[in-house]
Amino acid sequence: MPHDHGHAHIDPNSGDRRVSIAIWANGLLTVAQIVGGVLSGSLALIADALHNFSDMASLVIAFGARKIARRSADENMTFGYGRIEIVAALINYTTLILVGVYLIYEGGMRMIDPPEVQGWTVVIIGGVALGVDTLTALLTYSMQKDSVNIRALFLHNLSDALASVAVIVGGSLIILYDMRWVDPAITIGIALYILYLAVTEIGGPIRTLMLGSPPDMDNAAVVDAMRGVDGVAEVHHVHLWQMQEHEVALDCHVVLTADAWSQSESVKGVIKDRLKDDFGITHSSLEFEHEDRAHENADLYGHGDASEREAHSHGRADHA
Repeated sequence: MPHDHGHAHIDPNSGDRRVSIAIWANGLLTVAQIVGGVLSGSLALIADALHNFSDMASLVIAFGARKIARRSADENMTFGYGRIEIVAALINYTTLILVGVYLIYEGGMRMIDPPEVQGWTVVIIGGVALGVDTLTALLTYSMQKDSVNIRALFLHNLSDALASVAVIVGGSLIILYDMRWVDPAITIGIALYILYLAVTEIGGPIRTLMLGSPPDMDNAAVVDAMRGVDGVAEVHHVHLWQMQEHEVALDCHVVLTADAWSQSESVKGVIKDRLKDDFGITHSSLEFEHEDRAHENADLYGHGDASEREAHSHGRADHA
């Protein structure tokens, strides 16, 4: 299945300005929420402040990653620097998990002995937070479609906006009914939602950094397409991975028939065209083997040898 590259890409400088505005907005909001949370005694407000602080840190990390990712490949980073955005996304999701666990702990402690909370302070600062969170989400919405790095930020701020709504509701219940237990209860709810977002999204960056094959790629179809080229007897030692978020790479050994051996360059061109047109794979490295001298018992994926693995397992059994 080819990757979709049809999104409208935003100019890098324009994108940087959007992220920069979001950094300043979240920084000022964090300070206001912490002060308001201390003055009002609201853990939910401080929870929202910590979440916003993690957003600001995430924005700073993402901003730096965007800059570094544009560097050209060099002798130290022969694949280029694009993966730094994947690393940034992993860091951001990890911080979300840590914040979520901490807030559940704090919320649980306060459920046991709910403190006095100044409802009006909570409602007012919660309203300001909702405005800033909504602004940041709007700034990053169109950018997050093409970047796992910015998507992590967008989800941070989307969850912040929902948390701010919960804080406002909680402050209102405290004003109207003196329901002090609502504040830590909302804190735990916010934390659970943060954990849900982080856990469901963190798998993508981990898969990419582990050199996993693209999740929307039909590997069997890729292999069958190469096998279907005239002159190809077999393929093995296939590696499919994402060099960067939107750049799929492949390398493999291609076994050619004796008749096709002299036409290896022509066969290579056909395979590369098929990979590009049918699957969006623009970077492929192909090593050709003559069918009379091809690897025997070679694994289809990876670079192992099935016969060597079996011999190794038998050897361990003999020593048992």
